[in-house]
Amino acid sequence: MSERSTLGGLRAQMGQLAREIAKFGVVGGAGVFVNLAVFNLVRSVTDLPVVRASIVATVVATGFNYVGYRYFTYRDRDKQGRTKELSLFLLFSAIGLVIENGVLYIATYGFGWDGSLQSNVFKFLGIGLGTLFRFWSYRTWVFRTLPARKAVESAEAFLSEAPPAQATRKQPVRKQPVRK
Repeated sequence: MSERSTLGGLRAQMGQLAREIAKFGVVGGAGVFVNLAVFNLVRSVTDLPVVRASIVATVVATGFNYVGYRYFTYRDRDKQGRTKELSLFLLFSAIGLVIENGVLYIATYGFGWDGSLQSNVFKFLGIGLGTLFRFWSYRTWVFRTLPARKAVESAEAFLSEAPPAQATRKQPVRKQPVRK
């Protein structure tokens, strides 16, 4: 294998990863907005303690994010086994929820930092740490790439259903008489 083809393959993989991170970031950024908006809304209209309000906001944002990840970021990934996919998504989201809200819990109840600005800063920090975990777990376990064999079979099935290209007729080869 030549160095050029190896570098080309590496560039393609890096480009694909960059696009995936960008799409994840778009959905995640919108999810952060939803998370913080719901958090502050719940805190302003209810008497829920800060961490409970944060958990409500995280659950709402998780639902929003699932739709964005499934139908935008990872729409080209394996769509078989949606029950398993959703179960794993919820499991890893729950772990992310613990990470995210654990930061807020420690800040609020461990250090007494429970002002509105402080809560939002530690909520945002918790979201960041939870997001790192979620990105790794979602791409590794939840929205898996199609196995190579299935991808090839899928492409072959698509091609076999495509209308045939105009084939050039091959002229029969005339045999020369055998001389004795």
